[in-house]
Amino acid sequence: MNIGTWRKAETALLRIGFLFNHDQIHQIAHSLPVANALAARLPNALISLAVTNTRIEHEVKRLLGSNFPANLEVKRLGIHTAGSRLLTNALGKLVPAAKVLLYRDNLAYFRALDALVVTERTSLILKQHFGLTRLKMILIDHGAGDRAIGFGASTAKFDHILASGAKIRDRLIADAGVTPNKIKIVGYPKFDAAKADREKLPFQCNGNPTIIYNPHLSPHLSSWFKHGREILDWFITNPQYNLIFAPHVMLFQRRVVFTVDKFRVAFPGKLDKKYLEAPNIHIDLGSVASTDMTYTNAADIYLGDVSSQIYEFLRCPRPAIFIDSQGTDFKDDPNYAHWRAGEVIRTVDQLGLALDRADALHRAMYIAAQKTLFDYTFELTSEPSSHRAARAIAEIIGHG
Repeated sequence: MNIGTWRKAETALLRIGFLFNHDQIHQIAHSLPVANALAARLPNALISLAVTNTRIEHEVKRLLGSNFPANLEVKRLGIHTAGSRLLTNALGKLVPAAKVLLYRDNLAYFRALDALVVTERTSLILKQHFGLTRLKMILIDHGAGDRAIGFGASTAKFDHILASGAKIRDRLIADAGVTPNKIKIVGYPKFDAAKADREKLPFQCNGNPTIIYNPHLSPHLSSWFKHGREILDWFITNPQYNLIFAPHVMLFQRRVVFTVDKFRVAFPGKLDKKYLEAPNIHIDLGSVASTDMTYTNAADIYLGDVSSQIYEFLRCPRPAIFIDSQGTDFKDDPNYAHWRAGEVIRTVDQLGLALDRADALHRAMYIAAQKTLFDYTFELTSEPSSHRAARAIAEIIGHG
């Protein structure tokens, strides 16, 4: 922080932090547009963007560009104690140790804030274990999917939640026990920052239909660990289709995948050279294009399991296919509501026929369901979602 920013901090009436504490960049676009809008709305407040690694810092600065409000700062947080550094070096390749230790090592920063806006739940440690009960904590979740983990009881511990639409509000009340007055519907700020046009990728110039395969990382829900490589093999032998393989950006981040909602351990493995060299397969394990809707816009058909990216894909209704690798009893289960958007298959042997009839089934059965799902998930208005969210935050802190 430079001297000018320190002076702004000293005279600011309010200090509002936006935390970007993750290994990957996929959560940034869910709240950064809100921070920018809030800085413009509250010129006498200091809006502090707390970043925790170089990759996150670069992406935040790239998205901000050179022209952003003078009362908005980018603040780098780090691991400061010898014990934390030791644990991070020892465990960092297996578990996100730095993500948790960072809270303890930066308590002075968090204590100085009036409000903190976050996109995930580990930050609740500040209230539950470090006693920062005065700090108003506001959740803007990263995604608007149906998985049960998004509606767990811990969510009720936030002071306020900014929801994308009625679906999120209703399930937070019913499943997480959140009191209705804690929830404000603001739309989906990521749509303000993400690409809107359906730009084609160079390898799509052959005119063939393009499928995006977007498996999640959770071993008890994902199709990758049982069917992933079989799906890639299918596309190698069926070059009449293009494939964008853009899994959850954390799937290949570490050698081992741990999940906490249901404890599981799995090994994603490495990708064989044949997949990387296939001319009809485009692979992206975590670039900016994996997070800015480049691929969900470009694809003609969605193939996936439980990723919330299906709802971003449905911004422009198109055929969808879901592969159930777990033998799930999904009918009437709200955690699989998105599977109403397309055909569900259980083996890769069924994939060819599902693709053959995808367009016809979409028109006959699924397009109306997709529109219903999208409208229930996202309440969008003529006012940009980031502006609605900024207005909601200003009201929460008494400056509406």
